Amino acid sequence: MKNSRKALSLVAVLALAGCGAVNSPEADKEPVGNDDKSPLAEYMGEGFSSGGNGGMVRVTRAGGGGSTEEQLAQQRKMEDATAACMKTAGFEYVAVAPESNEKSKFNDAFNLPPDKFAEQYGYGISTIDWGKPAGDGAETDPNAKIRKALSPNAQKAYDKALNGELATSGGMVKAVKPGERPSAQDLGCRGKAGEEVYGSGDDKMADFSKFESLFKDLEALRKRVDSDQRVVDATSAWTDCMADAGHAGFKKVDDARNQVSTKLNELTGAKDQPTKGGPSVVVGAPSLDKVDAAKLAELRKFEIELAKVDQGCKAKTYDAPYKAAGTEHEKEFVGQHKAELEQYRDAMAER
Repeated sequence: MKNSRKALSLVAVLALAGCGAVNSPEADKEPVGNDDKSPLAEYMGEGFSSGGNGGMVRVTRAGGGGSTEEQLAQQRKMEDATAACMKTAGFEYVAVAPESNEKSKFNDAFNLPPDKFAEQYGYGISTIDWGKPAGDGAETDPNAKIRKALSPNAQKAYDKALNGELATSGGMVKAVKPGERPSAQDLGCRGKAGEEVYGSGDDKMADFSKFESLFKDLEALRKRVDSDQRVVDATSAWTDCMADAGHAGFKKVDDARNQVSTKLNELTGAKDQPTKGGPSVVVGAPSLDKVDAAKLAELRKFEIELAKVDQGCKAKTYDAPYKAAGTEHEKEFVGQHKAELEQYRDAMAER
């Protein structure tokens, strides 16, 4: 049951992210690949991946990441509810229409092909400062201006009112312990507004619990793909390719990416959260402004070099065999679980 609980927790967290209550960490983001979709994408959402570059089942809301008119209306309601809550708390907050949000430079980056992304950003771990708004967002966001005009103590109170007990001094929301999930109260006016518009987190968890058996089977699917002889041989070939390029010692395809994450954590003083009991929820990220500039530049150079080699080796030895094996297993999975998958898709479409 451990794996199914982990999968259930992961899906619930990502569903909350789709509602604007939390922001998924950079580890969930990947540059786009080819246009061929997973056989499961129709049911599990456009962002579904049964493994590959990261080896983890990731599920997004069915129906893709675009904003429908209904979703935009919900976002407007959430902004209005946040503004009303902040006014009650004694602070000014301007409800920002979702249509006015400029396209993030992060979106442009992650729409690059994998090789071009690697050349510019590596894995996007140390090379993108996730603690800063994209583009000139700090200048155009009226609430950033309101907060900036406050005294340091008033800023802390503003952050707490907006983002709750989990707010950091920079206005972001910090991680919680593995197995825990922030409540609406923990997330302040934003959390309350999210619950008002989208429903309570407990309700969502109950909805997802209906599909616990499906998530357990999805975890088993991932393991079948990873243990497929084609994938095993491809992983070995990738390891040899990395070693030939001067990066020996990697045994799993996500080892290189994880090494960069570990190095950045060492540089920032952050600690890896264990995954026992479910994934941790990381909302926001600290700015890299206070990190040693020379060491950060060195890490970024290392990350880009490693990612370029990694991406090249995967393209040469791993991606095609993995796709062939994954597609075959997923098609079989769809045939065996079609009714459950349709129920999940329909349930998510109603959100």
